[in-house]
Amino acid sequence: MKPCDLIVVGCSWGGLEALRGILGPLPDTYEIPVVAAQHRSPQAVPGHMASALEARISLPVREVEDKDTIRPGHVYIAPPDYHLLIEPGSFALSVDEKVQYSRPSIDVLFESAADAYRERLVAVILTGANKDGAAGFARVKKRGGTTIAQDPSTAERSQMPQAAIDTGAADMVLSLEEISDVLLRLSAVGASEGAGHVG
Repeated sequence: MKPCDLIVVGCSWGGLEALRGILGPLPDTYEIPVVAAQHRSPQAVPGHMASALEARISLPVREVEDKDTIRPGHVYIAPPDYHLLIEPGSFALSVDEKVQYSRPSIDVLFESAADAYRERLVAVILTGANKDGAAGFARVKKRGGTTIAQDPSTAERSQMPQAAIDTGAADMVLSLEEISDVLLRLSAVGASEGAGHVG
């Protein structure tokens, strides 16, 4: 298994519970930063999802603000009605047009992360009811990153992981418990010095 500097996760319908499923077993000493984009209403209460997730996992969770630095050991959530882009070691927010009817778009997150982190990126697609994330998933694979899709038979909504699998770019198709196990093994492999940053 390749060393990893960043994990990106995309989800939609049923995503909060799925995120709890994969992140709940991670210890508070976990170092690899995790960035998640979930489809939400533009009118969603800022910070609510981060608070709900943080109450159920050991790692600190925050909703991203523009130009935030990516820090080890943190979980970052895309704010409602903004695209979340990854730059080497930091975030940028955008109000560009919706992609796949969504803002935040998982494709935008994954594609920008793939270009910034290449082979040191892991991308995970979880439950959801549309095809957002499939193109970004394929970009991650093309750039040398590792791609994981939730087993559609275990997802609350199977369309999103199935669309990612249908690209032919999935390295692994796993249950939530198995995805969590992989994330734990990634930590054992060890992120590069200065996790969350590209040197």
